[in-house]
Amino acid sequence: MIIAIASGKGGTGKTTLATNLAMNLARKGQQVQLLDCDVEEPNCHLFLKPIIETTETVSLPVPQVDEQKCTGCGQCGQICEFSAIVCIKEKVLTFPELCHGCGGCTLVCPEGAICETPREIGVIEQGRADEIQFVHGRLRVGEAMSPPLIREVKERVSHQGTSIIDAPPGTSCPVIEAIRGSDICILVTEPTPFGLNDLVLAVGMVRALELPHAVIINRADVGDRKVVEYCRQEGIDLLMEIPDDRRIARGYSRGQLILDVAPEYEDKFQMLMDKIETMSASEEVKA
Repeated sequence: MIIAIASGKGGTGKTTLATNLAMNLARKGQQVQLLDCDVEEPNCHLFLKPIIETTETVSLPVPQVDEQKCTGCGQCGQICEFSAIVCIKEKVLTFPELCHGCGGCTLVCPEGAICETPREIGVIEQGRADEIQFVHGRLRVGEAMSPPLIREVKERVSHQGTSIIDAPPGTSCPVIEAIRGSDICILVTEPTPFGLNDLVLAVGMVRALELPHAVIINRADVGDRKVVEYCRQEGIDLLMEIPDDRRIARGYSRGQLILDVAPEYEDKFQMLMDKIETMSASEEVKA
C-alpha cells in the first residue's frame, strides 16, 4: 500500500505524522519505506536520522542547438509551451531553467540541429533508519521546478510492504506529482481559519485526482470545531485528533519522534494504521 501524507498548507504536522507512522510500522516488524518528496525542504531525515548509503545525481535533458545546422525555421519555439526555446530573427535562444525535458523540440527540428544535454537538477539519497527504507530528494538551490525530481524519487517506491510518501505542502504541481498514484491520501490540518481554508482546497485536489482520502487534525484542542463540522458535512473520515501536547512540541524542537517522548501514542498510531487499512480494503471492494 502507498500512503501519501499531504496538507493544504505548511506547518500542520505532515512530517510528524509521516515519520511516526513509518517508525511505528517498523517497530511492529512490518516492511516499511518512507519517501520524502518535499524535495525543496526535505526534513524527515532530521527525525529519523538515517544512514545514507547511496547518492545519485538527477539530470533533466535540455536542448542544445547546433547553429551551423539551424535554419531558424522556428518550429522548436512553436511546440514549446513553456518558452524554454524561442526563435528571434532566425536566432534560437534556449532557457534551460524553463525546460520540462519533454524532447518535443528535438523531434520537430527538420534539420536535426537540436540534441539534448543533461542538466543537473538535484540528488536522491537512499539509506536506512533502523528498519525503515529511506529515500529523499534534494533539489538544487535555485532550481525552479521540483516535479521532475519528485518523479525520480517515486521511481524508488517499493511494491512490497507499506510505502509512505511525505508530500510537499500546498495544492500545486509538486503536490499533485507526489500524491498521484497513491492508494490513499491523508490530509493533515489544524483547527484554524487558515487550516480550514487550505483543507477545502486540498480536498478539491484529491477529489479531482479521484484519490481515497481522510483527515487528521493536529493540535486539535487549540482552535474551533469548524474543521470537524466540515468533515462531517462532506462525509470525510476523521481518522485521528492529536492534541496540543507540550511534550510533542518540545520533542519536535529537538528532532525527536512522538513515539519516543510520548510512548502511549504507539497504540494510537497502530489504531490509525488499522483504520487506513480498513479504508483501503473498502475502496478495493468498491472498485
